[in-house]
Amino acid sequence: MDKTTSRPTQSTVRPPGNDVPADTTGWRSELLAQRPWLTFLLPFIVYMVAGSFEPAPPHATGIEVDNWFGLRFEHYPVVYTIKLVLTIAAMLFVVPGYRQFPFRISPLAIGVGVVGVVLWIALAQLDFEDRLVDWLGPESTIVGLLGLGPRPAYNPLEQLVAAPAWAYAFLIVRFAGLAGVVPVIEEFFLRGFLMRVVVNEKWWGVPFGVVTPAAVAVGTLVPVLYHPEKLAALVWFSLVTWLMVRTKNIWDCVAAHAVTNLLLGIYVVTRGQWQLW
Repeated sequence: MDKTTSRPTQSTVRPPGNDVPADTTGWRSELLAQRPWLTFLLPFIVYMVAGSFEPAPPHATGIEVDNWFGLRFEHYPVVYTIKLVLTIAAMLFVVPGYRQFPFRISPLAIGVGVVGVVLWIALAQLDFEDRLVDWLGPESTIVGLLGLGPRPAYNPLEQLVAAPAWAYAFLIVRFAGLAGVVPVIEEFFLRGFLMRVVVNEKWWGVPFGVVTPAAVAVGTLVPVLYHPEKLAALVWFSLVTWLMVRTKNIWDCVAAHAVTNLLLGIYVVTRGQWQLW
Protein backbone atom coordinates (compact mmCIF):
# COMPACT_ATOMS: atom_id res chain seq x y z
CA MET A 1 0.00 0.00 0.00
CA ASP A 2 1.22 3.50 -0.80
CA LYS A 3 1.80 5.12 2.58
CA THR A 4 0.64 8.48 1.26
CA THR A 5 -2.88 7.14 0.86
CA SER A 6 -3.29 6.58 4.59
CA ARG A 7 -1.98 9.95 5.69
CA PRO A 8 -4.76 12.30 6.87
CA THR A 9 -5.17 15.45 4.84
CA GLN A 10 -5.78 18.89 6.30
CA SER A 11 -9.53 18.67 5.61
CA THR A 12 -9.98 15.46 7.63
CA VAL A 13 -8.18 16.54 10.79
CA ARG A 14 -10.67 16.85 13.67
CA PRO A 15 -10.49 17.80 17.34
CA PRO A 16 -9.51 14.88 19.62
CA GLY A 17 -12.46 12.79 20.73
CA ASN A 18 -14.89 14.20 18.17
CA ASP A 19 -16.09 11.09 16.38
CA VAL A 20 -18.23 12.53 13.61
CA PRO A 21 -18.38 9.70 11.04
CA ALA A 22 -15.63 9.99 8.44
CA ASP A 23 -18.02 9.12 5.61
CA THR A 24 -20.14 12.17 6.36
CA THR A 25 -18.89 14.86 4.03
CA GLY A 26 -19.78 18.48 3.48
CA TRP A 27 -19.21 21.83 5.10
CA ARG A 28 -21.67 21.11 7.93
CA SER A 29 -19.76 18.03 9.01
CA GLU A 30 -16.48 19.92 8.91
CA LEU A 31 -17.98 22.75 10.96
CA LEU A 32 -19.38 20.36 13.56
CA ALA A 33 -16.07 18.50 13.69
CA GLN A 34 -14.15 21.68 14.39
CA ARG A 35 -16.78 23.08 16.79
CA PRO A 36 -18.30 20.04 18.49
CA TRP A 37 -20.25 22.16 20.99
CA LEU A 38 -22.68 23.14 18.22
CA THR A 39 -24.23 19.67 18.17
CA PHE A 40 -25.08 19.82 21.87
CA LEU A 41 -25.84 23.49 22.41
CA LEU A 42 -27.33 24.98 19.25
CA PRO A 43 -30.77 23.27 19.28
CA PHE A 44 -31.15 23.78 23.04
CA ILE A 45 -30.24 27.47 22.81
CA VAL A 46 -32.66 28.01 19.92
CA TYR A 47 -35.43 26.29 21.92
CA MET A 48 -34.81 28.34 25.06
CA VAL A 49 -34.43 31.69 23.25
CA ALA A 50 -37.56 31.12 21.17
CA GLY A 51 -39.35 30.01 24.32
CA SER A 52 -38.72 33.39 25.90
CA PHE A 53 -41.33 34.77 23.48
CA GLU A 54 -44.08 32.51 24.84
CA PRO A 55 -46.89 34.46 26.53
CA ALA A 56 -47.85 33.58 30.08
CA PRO A 57 -51.37 32.55 31.11
CA PRO A 58 -53.69 35.17 32.64
CA HIS A 59 -53.28 36.00 36.31
CA ALA A 60 -55.47 34.25 38.85
CA THR A 61 -57.75 37.29 38.68
CA GLY A 62 -58.45 36.49 35.02
CA ILE A 63 -56.66 39.61 33.82
CA GLU A 64 -54.48 38.96 30.77
CA VAL A 65 -51.52 41.19 30.01
CA ASP A 66 -49.17 41.41 27.05
CA ASN A 67 -45.69 40.04 27.52
CA TRP A 68 -42.57 42.03 26.67
CA PHE A 69 -43.12 41.33 22.99
CA GLY A 70 -46.79 42.34 22.91
CA LEU A 71 -47.99 38.74 22.73
CA ARG A 72 -51.05 37.50 24.58
CA PHE A 73 -51.96 34.00 25.77
CA GLU A 74 -54.14 33.47 22.69
CA HIS A 75 -50.95 33.61 20.61
CA TYR A 76 -49.37 30.69 22.48
CA PRO A 77 -50.01 28.01 19.78
CA VAL A 78 -48.43 30.13 17.05
CA VAL A 79 -45.41 31.05 19.17
CA TYR A 80 -44.88 27.44 20.30
CA THR A 81 -45.19 26.14 16.74
CA ILE A 82 -42.61 28.64 15.47
CA LYS A 83 -40.32 27.70 18.35
CA LEU A 84 -40.61 24.03 17.43
CA VAL A 85 -39.96 24.65 13.73
CA LEU A 86 -36.83 26.67 14.50
CA THR A 87 -35.58 24.01 16.91
CA ILE A 88 -36.15 21.19 14.42
CA ALA A 89 -34.24 23.21 11.82
CA ALA A 90 -31.33 23.48 14.28
CA MET A 91 -31.52 19.74 14.97
CA LEU A 92 -31.41 18.91 11.27
CA PHE A 93 -28.38 21.15 10.92
CA VAL A 94 -26.45 19.17 13.56
CA VAL A 95 -27.57 15.68 12.49
CA PRO A 96 -24.00 14.70 11.47
CA GLY A 97 -22.98 15.37 15.06
CA TYR A 98 -25.74 13.12 16.41
CA ARG A 99 -24.31 10.26 14.35
CA GLN A 100 -21.20 10.08 16.50
CA PHE A 101 -23.31 8.08 18.98
CA PRO A 102 -24.40 4.64 17.63
CA PHE A 103 -28.17 4.46 17.71
CA ARG A 104 -29.41 1.71 19.98
CA ILE A 105 -32.07 1.56 22.68
CA SER A 106 -32.26 -0.98 25.50
CA PRO A 107 -35.41 -2.31 27.18
CA LEU A 108 -34.09 -0.82 30.42
CA ALA A 109 -34.52 2.66 28.95
CA ILE A 110 -38.20 2.01 28.23
CA GLY A 111 -38.69 0.68 31.76
CA VAL A 112 -37.01 3.75 33.25
CA GLY A 113 -39.31 5.97 31.17
CA VAL A 114 -42.41 4.20 32.48
CA VAL A 115 -41.26 4.28 36.11
CA GLY A 116 -40.25 7.90 35.60
CA VAL A 117 -43.70 9.08 34.56
CA VAL A 118 -45.30 7.35 37.56
CA LEU A 119 -42.86 9.08 39.90
CA TRP A 120 -43.28 12.45 38.16
CA ILE A 121 -47.08 12.40 38.42
CA ALA A 122 -47.07 11.16 42.02
CA LEU A 123 -44.53 13.73 43.21
CA ALA A 124 -46.16 16.58 41.28
CA GLN A 125 -49.44 15.83 43.05
CA LEU A 126 -47.84 16.51 46.43
CA ASP A 127 -48.03 20.25 45.58
CA PHE A 128 -44.67 20.81 47.27
CA GLU A 129 -43.91 23.78 45.04
CA ASP A 130 -47.28 25.47 45.63
CA ARG A 131 -46.78 25.28 49.37
CA LEU A 132 -43.28 26.68 48.97
CA VAL A 133 -44.63 29.61 46.92
CA ASP A 134 -47.30 30.27 49.56
CA TRP A 135 -44.63 30.28 52.26
CA LEU A 136 -42.25 32.57 50.35
CA GLY A 137 -44.99 34.76 48.92
CA PRO A 138 -46.02 34.81 45.23
CA GLU A 139 -44.22 38.11 44.61
CA SER A 140 -40.98 36.98 46.24
CA THR A 141 -37.81 37.44 44.20
CA ILE A 142 -36.73 33.95 45.25
CA VAL A 143 -39.82 32.49 43.60
CA GLY A 144 -38.78 34.01 40.30
CA LEU A 145 -35.13 32.99 40.65
CA LEU A 146 -36.09 29.39 41.42
CA GLY A 147 -38.47 29.19 38.48
CA LEU A 148 -41.43 28.35 40.69
CA GLY A 149 -43.99 29.98 38.44
CA PRO A 150 -46.72 27.89 36.80
CA ARG A 151 -46.45 26.25 33.41
CA PRO A 152 -48.45 27.77 30.52
CA ALA A 153 -51.09 25.03 31.02
CA TYR A 154 -52.52 25.83 27.58
CA ASN A 155 -55.57 23.65 26.88
CA PRO A 156 -56.27 23.81 23.13
CA LEU A 157 -59.51 21.84 23.53
CA GLU A 158 -60.81 24.75 25.61
CA GLN A 159 -58.96 27.73 24.15
CA LEU A 160 -59.62 26.71 20.54
CA VAL A 161 -63.09 25.23 20.98
CA ALA A 162 -64.34 27.33 18.05
CA ALA A 163 -61.68 25.81 15.77
CA PRO A 164 -61.51 22.08 16.59
CA ALA A 165 -59.31 21.23 13.60
CA TRP A 166 -56.64 23.72 14.77
CA ALA A 167 -57.07 22.50 18.35
CA TYR A 168 -56.23 18.90 17.44
CA ALA A 169 -53.51 20.00 15.04
CA PHE A 170 -51.85 21.91 17.86
CA LEU A 171 -52.13 18.86 20.12
CA ILE A 172 -50.12 16.95 17.51
CA VAL A 173 -47.56 19.77 17.42
CA ARG A 174 -47.40 19.80 21.22
CA PHE A 175 -46.81 16.05 21.40
CA ALA A 176 -44.13 16.30 18.71
CA GLY A 177 -42.30 18.83 20.86
CA LEU A 178 -42.90 16.99 24.12
CA ALA A 179 -41.92 13.48 23.06
CA GLY A 180 -39.82 14.05 19.94
CA VAL A 181 -37.83 17.25 20.21
CA VAL A 182 -37.33 18.00 23.91
CA PRO A 183 -35.86 14.57 24.84
CA VAL A 184 -33.15 14.90 22.19
CA ILE A 185 -32.10 18.49 22.74
CA GLU A 186 -32.24 18.32 26.54
CA GLU A 187 -30.34 15.06 26.91
CA PHE A 188 -27.67 16.12 24.44
CA PHE A 189 -27.26 19.42 26.27
CA LEU A 190 -27.30 18.07 29.84
CA ARG A 191 -25.50 14.74 29.47
CA GLY A 192 -23.76 15.12 26.15
CA PHE A 193 -22.21 18.49 26.98
CA LEU A 194 -22.80 19.92 30.46
CA MET A 195 -21.94 16.87 32.54
CA ARG A 196 -18.92 16.06 30.38
CA VAL A 197 -17.55 19.60 30.53
CA VAL A 198 -17.68 19.35 34.33
CA VAL A 199 -15.61 16.17 34.14
CA ASN A 200 -12.95 17.70 31.91
CA GLU A 201 -12.53 20.96 30.00
CA LYS A 202 -11.68 18.86 26.93
CA TRP A 203 -15.15 17.40 27.25
CA TRP A 204 -15.34 16.00 23.70
CA GLY A 205 -12.80 13.37 24.74
CA VAL A 206 -14.77 12.23 27.80
CA PRO A 207 -16.55 8.92 27.06
CA PHE A 208 -20.29 9.20 27.52
CA GLY A 209 -21.33 7.78 30.89
CA VAL A 210 -18.11 8.73 32.71
CA VAL A 211 -19.10 10.99 35.62
CA THR A 212 -17.81 12.60 38.77
CA PRO A 213 -19.82 13.64 41.85
CA ALA A 214 -19.74 17.23 40.58
CA ALA A 215 -21.03 16.16 37.16
CA VAL A 216 -23.87 14.18 38.75
CA ALA A 217 -24.83 17.18 40.89
CA VAL A 218 -24.81 19.55 37.91
CA GLY A 219 -26.73 17.16 35.65
CA THR A 220 -29.41 16.78 38.30
CA LEU A 221 -29.69 20.27 39.76
CA VAL A 222 -29.50 22.39 36.60
CA PRO A 223 -32.74 20.97 35.11
CA VAL A 224 -34.40 21.32 38.51
CA LEU A 225 -33.87 25.08 38.18
CA TYR A 226 -35.93 25.38 34.99
CA HIS A 227 -38.66 22.84 35.78
CA PRO A 228 -41.54 24.09 37.95
CA GLU A 229 -42.00 20.63 39.46
CA LYS A 230 -38.82 20.76 41.54
CA LEU A 231 -39.23 17.57 43.58
CA ALA A 232 -40.33 15.50 40.60
CA ALA A 233 -37.47 16.85 38.48
CA LEU A 234 -34.93 16.09 41.21
CA VAL A 235 -36.00 12.44 41.41
CA TRP A 236 -36.54 11.96 37.66
CA PHE A 237 -33.23 13.43 36.50
CA SER A 238 -31.41 11.44 39.18
CA LEU A 239 -33.03 8.29 37.80
CA VAL A 240 -31.93 9.05 34.23
CA THR A 241 -28.43 9.89 35.44
CA TRP A 242 -28.33 6.37 36.91
CA LEU A 243 -29.43 5.05 33.49
CA MET A 244 -26.66 7.06 31.83
CA VAL A 245 -23.99 5.53 34.07
CA ARG A 246 -25.49 2.05 33.74
CA THR A 247 -25.77 1.84 29.94
CA LYS A 248 -23.34 4.59 28.83
CA ASN A 249 -25.65 5.22 25.89
CA ILE A 250 -27.09 8.67 25.21
CA TRP A 251 -29.94 7.27 23.13
CA ASP A 252 -31.14 5.29 26.14
CA CYS A 253 -31.44 8.58 28.03
CA VAL A 254 -33.29 10.13 25.09
CA ALA A 255 -35.63 7.12 24.88
CA ALA A 256 -36.42 7.17 28.60
CA HIS A 257 -37.10 10.90 28.38
CA ALA A 258 -39.36 10.41 25.35
CA VAL A 259 -41.36 7.61 26.99
CA THR A 260 -41.91 9.64 30.15
CA ASN A 261 -42.94 12.73 28.21
CA LEU A 262 -45.25 10.82 25.87
CA LEU A 263 -47.04 9.06 28.74
CA LEU A 264 -47.19 12.31 30.70
CA GLY A 265 -48.78 14.04 27.72
CA ILE A 266 -51.39 11.28 27.40
CA TYR A 267 -52.12 11.60 31.12
CA VAL A 268 -52.47 15.38 30.84
CA VAL A 269 -54.94 15.20 27.95
CA THR A 270 -57.05 12.27 29.19
CA ARG A 271 -57.19 13.47 32.81
CA GLY A 272 -57.35 17.19 32.17
CA GLN A 273 -54.17 17.87 34.18
CA TRP A 274 -53.08 20.75 31.97
CA GLN A 275 -51.04 22.36 34.74
CA LEU A 276 -48.36 19.72 34.08
CA TRP A 277 -47.47 21.09 30.61
